[in-house]
Amino acid sequence: MRPVPTRHDDAWPELPLEAWQDTYATLHMWSQVVGKVRMAGTPPANHWWHVPLYLTSRGLTTSPIPDGDRTFQIDFDFIDHRLEITTSDGDGRSLALRQVTVADFHAETMATIGDLGIQVKIWPVPVEVPEPIPFPDDRVHATYDPIWAHRFWCALVQADRVAKAFRDDFLGKASPVHFFWGSFDLASTRFSGRTAPPHPGAPGVPEFITREAYSHECWSAGWWPGAGLGEPAFYAYAYPEPEGFPEWAVAPAAAYYHPDLHEYVLPYEAVRTDEDPDTALLSFLRTTYEAAAERGRWDRETLER
Repeated sequence: MRPVPTRHDDAWPELPLEAWQDTYATLHMWSQVVGKVRMAGTPPANHWWHVPLYLTSRGLTTSPIPDGDRTFQIDFDFIDHRLEITTSDGDGRSLALRQVTVADFHAETMATIGDLGIQVKIWPVPVEVPEPIPFPDDRVHATYDPIWAHRFWCALVQADRVAKAFRDDFLGKASPVHFFWGSFDLASTRFSGRTAPPHPGAPGVPEFITREAYSHECWSAGWWPGAGLGEPAFYAYAYPEPEGFPEWAVAPAAAYYHPDLHEYVLPYEAVRTDEDPDTALLSFLRTTYEAAAERGRWDRETLER
């Protein structure tokens, strides 16, 4: 079933978590299957930047993955609801995104990759989730509602677009805007240029992963569907969190500091319904970055245009 094309005034769609959480849970697992293929086939990069997916004008992509003297890529298409696997020598396969279990999605995807002559092995167990079920055994998650999948992607399009606009005036090291399939969030990060103390770790993530990800002082912001919060939201945090960071005056008015998450949070609904969503989100990114840079004593004269 193909959704009604998004009109301009629907660019920021409603996305209540309770309405699509089953599709969300299934997509999370599917994205991990695809993301692990990218991770296994792509040369390592600092801060695990060889791991995430990227937004496209139709969905999410691995970007090209090396395979000998050719490349291949895997794309989620949330308009026509297909999984497209294509190679640089002109070959390709297409699978329908539909109501199937994670076990079936994993089997079909890996078999199709093999049919293209691509040899890749992944660790078939999800990460960053409680009580992970190995992909071949997961017959619990099997929901795919194309309407909600399309709305989710539309929300990512807006978050990605505004986050890229915000990168313009920063001259220091900054990440791409990318989608981490482990935590299922869109993120971008700025760095002060100084090393950071060893990260204490995170639940469900090996220590060596977090220590590489947070090897240097940073401010990071992004969007996630809101698992653990109850609603989709934008977030921003600093590592290490400098003294006075939680007390900084941030904008817009709907933004607040969440003491348990140690992050600033801005509900997606507040941005979506604002008269000027772009300005509301940009103000959140700007003021939370200023909180990290000012309280953390970053060399802003050198780092900013």
